[in-house]
Amino acid sequence: MIRLFLAFCSFIPLKANHTFGTLLGHLLFIFNSDAKNASRQNLEICFPNLDQIHLKALLKKSLIETGKNLTESGLIWNQSFKENANLIRNINGEQYLNDSKKTILLVPHIGCWEITGRVIAEKRKVTFMYRSLRSEKQNEYLFARRNQGNLTMASADKSGILKIQRALSNGELVGMLPDQDPGEDGGIMAPFFNKEVNTMTLLARLTQKHNAQVLMFWAKRLDKGKGYDLNFEPVNLSKDGDDLESCVKVMNKSIESLVRKIPEQYMWGYKRFKSSHSYQ
Repeated sequence: MIRLFLAFCSFIPLKANHTFGTLLGHLLFIFNSDAKNASRQNLEICFPNLDQIHLKALLKKSLIETGKNLTESGLIWNQSFKENANLIRNINGEQYLNDSKKTILLVPHIGCWEITGRVIAEKRKVTFMYRSLRSEKQNEYLFARRNQGNLTMASADKSGILKIQRALSNGELVGMLPDQDPGEDGGIMAPFFNKEVNTMTLLARLTQKHNAQVLMFWAKRLDKGKGYDLNFEPVNLSKDGDDLESCVKVMNKSIESLVRKIPEQYMWGYKRFKSSHSYQ
């Protein structure tokens, strides 16, 4: 069923695709969906000073963007890298990729994160870390579409970490999405929107070990299906100190600052604060 849905979405031009996604977002908002409940709780945690009217408006916008994310994924996964690149309208900060230092791309779950690595991989080798899905069939489907050409996927385990390190040693780009709970052994508690949450340490540790630069990398979704803007922004993880805890705090603060700029495009449906026991 999921494959049929994604296949259907892959045949719809982006403008119509996002119109369809907007419809799905409205349905997520109207009905008592899991996405609505999780998003509402997260927004209440992160924006405690918002009154109910503005909170409801932001919740609706975020679910509409969630709907677009669902429909656009089928289109992006089933297009070529070149076709994906044709959806990019502007690239901001691309000059930072020309730095001779090893580079780690910090990619939050905001906007259209699925298109980021595919566009870069049209011209350069890049290895992205991913977390395997529970469904083996779904995992195989996504892996086949993500692991293509210059884009290599590395699983979030010991073998994947070795693959990431080899890529860095070879001067290739590495991408990581560090704003999910890494599990018991992969993180430390660090503030995110004034809440202590379990946060990945791997990105900070690799940055220190390889003396790499970190670039925040995201694709902002444009209105009315006009495409995406790619953005690169340097993040100095060591600005408040070289210890691991300080670096992780800076990483979370950088992600938070970006989310505050376009909160409707963040992935609020994920229970990011489960480690802080913030959910009822």
